[in-house]
This record gives sequence, structure tokens and C-alpha cells, in this order.
Amino acid sequence: MGQNAIEVRNLAKTFGDIKALDRLSFTVEQGEIYGLIGPNGAGKTTCLRIIATLIKPTSGWVKVFGFNVEEEPSEVRRIISYLPEEAGAYKNLSGQEYLEFMAGFYSVSKETREAAVKEAARISGLGARLKDRVKTYSKGMTRRLLIARALMMKPKLAILDEPTSGLDVVHAFHVRHIIQNYAKEHNVTVLLSSHNMLEVEFLCSRVALINEGKLLGEGTPQELKSRYKASNLEEVFMEATMLD
Repeated sequence: MGQNAIEVRNLAKTFGDIKALDRLSFTVEQGEIYGLIGPNGAGKTTCLRIIATLIKPTSGWVKVFGFNVEEEPSEVRRIISYLPEEAGAYKNLSGQEYLEFMAGFYSVSKETREAAVKEAARISGLGARLKDRVKTYSKGMTRRLLIARALMMKPKLAILDEPTSGLDVVHAFHVRHIIQNYAKEHNVTVLLSSHNMLEVEFLCSRVALINEGKLLGEGTPQELKSRYKASNLEEVFMEATMLD
């Protein structure tokens, strides 16, 4: 796959007496869909926020396509998109207006922005509902709009925090396929977090098991299942937790 998209080395983050990350290290290759999995409070969101340049580590370092997130944050922001778990859209805009508004933040030509909005409309799968105000959308429809926004400018790295959290089966299925197909079509690297380990098994080429800020194991879903003699990643995680 070539160049590393993300390098995380000995990453630590403390909030007062709380150790959110404890010397975490992993590497994501270009073009991968890589998953961070673990329970709520494991440190997944803290890790993603550091990679997205939103907070600084206590120690250790992170590089995104060779750029250090602390020393070169503007270079990192130029090539990534970040979608938090609790992200929302402007409820009084239509879906179409929201996509056009967000595309306007990128200093590119009018033609490029229009092409990005058209692409976002396509991948959202919302069709005629894009004419309606966001406040009329279900949570699943809003999430599809936000995923489309995160991907429409073809970032080199898309960082997605719990992309299907709280969605019903139909919308979760649609969002998973958006991510999978878009990454493959455009060679976009995706780093996502989830506590839904079966979903990660479907989506990700490699995963990192995280608990209490520590890396418990890393590999392809199949490698991890073989290593721990488990039938799925939920069993892998329970085995790894007991051995930790």
C-alpha cells in the first residue's frame, strides 16, 4: 500500500489524575480502513482527537502522512476530515444547503466545490430529501449527510468516531457501505472507532484492541481470531482483556 498514513508512537494523554492513553503505538497504512475497538472510556476518542489536531498529547508523537500533528497542525488539517460521534448539522438549512455551506470552507474553485457537493449528494443516498430541512431528518439520515460531508472533498485521511452509533439496522448498513465503497474507489485511508466489534470485523482490514488507554492487540480480524482461538472479535476482546 506504500506510504504510512498514520504513525502513533508511545502516545500518552492524562487529564488530571486520569490516564486516558498509556503509551499507545500503532501504524496505519495508506488506503487501509483501520479500526480502534474497545468499550466506552477505552481512550478511542481521545486518540482520534489527538490525530485530528484538536488536543495535544501529554507525551509521545503522531505523524499523518509524514506531518507531525503538534508541529505541523495546519498541514495535517489540510488533508484530513474528522467526524465526531456527536456531530450535528445546521437544522434550519436543507441538506443541499448544508453541503454547499460546508464546501465553501475549502479554498478551491467553484467547479471543484460544485463537484464535491454533487458527490456528497450521491454518496448520502438521500435523493429528493436533500431539499428538506435537516430538522426533519431522522438520526440515520443526518448521519448519512454528515458522512457524505466528511468524504466529499476526498481527504487523504477520514477520521470517523463511532460512525454508526445509535443508528437502526438499515441506516447502519448504508453508512458501512458508504465508507467501504468510498475508501476503495478513491484510495482514502479511514481511521474509525467503534464499540461494535462485529461491525468493525466487516469494515476493517486491520484493528487495534484498546482498553484503559492501552493497546491489547493488533492485526487483521482473522489473525486476531486465530491468535485467541475465537469465533469473532467480541470473543477476542474478552480473551485479550483477561490476559492483560
